[in-house]
Amino acid sequence: MTLANGREYLAIPGPSVMPDRVLQAMHRGAPNIYEGALADMVDAMVPDLKAVARTQHNAAIYICNGHGAWEAALTNVLSRGEKVLALCTGRFTHGWADVAEKLGAEAERLDFGSQGTVDEAAFAEAIAADKDHKIKAVLVAHVDTATSIRNDIKALRDILDKAGHPALLCVDCIASLACDVFEMDAWGVDLMVAASQKGLMTPPGLGFVFFNDRAAEARAKADMTTLYWDWTPRADPQFFYQYFGGTAPTHHLFGLREALNMIHEEGLENVWERHRRLSGAVWAAIEAWGQGGPLRFNVEDPGLRSHAVTALSIGRDHGTRLRHWLAENTGVTLGIGLGMYRRDDPEGNGFFRIGHMGHLNTHMVLGALGSIEAGFSALGIDHGRGALEAAARACA
Repeated sequence: MTLANGREYLAIPGPSVMPDRVLQAMHRGAPNIYEGALADMVDAMVPDLKAVARTQHNAAIYICNGHGAWEAALTNVLSRGEKVLALCTGRFTHGWADVAEKLGAEAERLDFGSQGTVDEAAFAEAIAADKDHKIKAVLVAHVDTATSIRNDIKALRDILDKAGHPALLCVDCIASLACDVFEMDAWGVDLMVAASQKGLMTPPGLGFVFFNDRAAEARAKADMTTLYWDWTPRADPQFFYQYFGGTAPTHHLFGLREALNMIHEEGLENVWERHRRLSGAVWAAIEAWGQGGPLRFNVEDPGLRSHAVTALSIGRDHGTRLRHWLAENTGVTLGIGLGMYRRDDPEGNGFFRIGHMGHLNTHMVLGALGSIEAGFSALGIDHGRGALEAAARACA
């Protein structure tokens, strides 16, 4: 007998919970992919998608995951041999830099570890030292999904502007879009990548690249562009099939349309505030648990944490034990400690992550927290008291 029978709760940082409305919108027969209702729907959907990114510039949609969006972005703005500066605050900007190198660019990395944000002084020093403007693009994650670190993107733009440096500011918002406050145009971001499966509440399979006129100018000089990744026809299609470089991802588009409806019905600012409040409930519980046991935030300063995901350490082996117990006994699935390894824990068994993004409300969060506390008790993991009361107060 198990108490896990019933509807499961996927509390990982993507794919996030898929709303019934999104799934129902996808549950239909194949449409005409050449003209008619689908084409009209996508034409009307692109402005709504750009509104979530807070941009009035350009959007390109790809049939891919976030890694594909990384490649799409780089092939449109770089030439072989050109240099990018990667500001690494965890796992994922390293990955973006790896893609740049595989494509034939040079990648310089500033590694700030897995527990801190970008050191703005170090970034300013690197930009000031680039007198010949060899750095063509700066790559950074708004939120690193592995570490839950949230970087101050506007501060990075200010540093570039103060130095008069022409490098494109390129931001990975795969984890943060429609979860954490992000203002593409107001913050001076030249290029942003995102994906469908997190804050946009749609199954994995769609990648997005948003870009402004400066990035479009770089596209005119880039020599890495391929027929499929070229964003020019996707951002300004003359025929419907050009949006997608071929056959449209029909059912993902139906799902995305409904997800955008949900976001706009709630209001994007309200979506951001909901994520802030519910992440605060998670943090309140963790603070209480940590008073009497080994549980610790990866990022101590709440002002530097994402409102979409929380990365945690809990001592060797406890993380994996807890995740497995919860999945088997409560129906709650937590995220693995992705990229969070130490010498005494090479497989990351002492880490886990709680995703709190997208289709999320109070009873989902409190239910997950109650399940985690049950897991602590069942496994004999020391923990402080009063966590659920603290979380409930944060939701009140």
